[in-house]
Amino acid sequence: MSETVVNSIEPSRWFRNPLNPPIHYLAQKYGGSKWKEVERFLRFACVGVLGAILDIGTLTILQATILPPARNLVSPLVAMAGYEPDLPLAQALDANVALATTVAFVIAVLNNFVWTALWVYPDSRSRSVRRQLFQFAFISVVGWAGRTLWITLSYQFVGRILTPVVIPILHVVQPTFEMTIVTRNRFGTLVAQLIAMAVVMLWNFFANRYWTFNDVD
Repeated sequence: MSETVVNSIEPSRWFRNPLNPPIHYLAQKYGGSKWKEVERFLRFACVGVLGAILDIGTLTILQATILPPARNLVSPLVAMAGYEPDLPLAQALDANVALATTVAFVIAVLNNFVWTALWVYPDSRSRSVRRQLFQFAFISVVGWAGRTLWITLSYQFVGRILTPVVIPILHVVQPTFEMTIVTRNRFGTLVAQLIAMAVVMLWNFFANRYWTFNDVD
């Protein structure tokens, strides 16, 4: 068993991760002759999960604070006059959605590059970290462009489609919950982003494997 661990794809002795043993075990058990690639993919997936947490967390904070996805149009004076529509009027802010998802994306990319270089491909023989960062960033930007376009075009539609399904579930937890356009757009952005993240993760892994880190065996 010790010999198996030594043959792992990680040659560096100064970097250890508690996820290494279970990932290595699963890769060798189910990966067959391609266990090294399976191990790399599992590590990359873990990096992706961490990046997703940063991505979603940053997006959630930005949309709840300085970059809301919509702006209520009912002024305080109108509200004082007693006009309270069932669904408050609001204006969707596409630019805020695009900016918030971009900031979240950049933070996630920087995190993912560091972990990918140190943990997923520690055996890369390339000496140019700057070149690798450029390639990694380029691939990420391609993914970002597709992701941002998808989210910006679909978040309102996704929110409208899923609202009838989500409201009954939320009422079980919080009976007084009321869905507004702002809340609906936040939810639509989050769901659209989750879909995009799954697709972009596959794109990033294979593009980086066969371009950025193509020097590994």
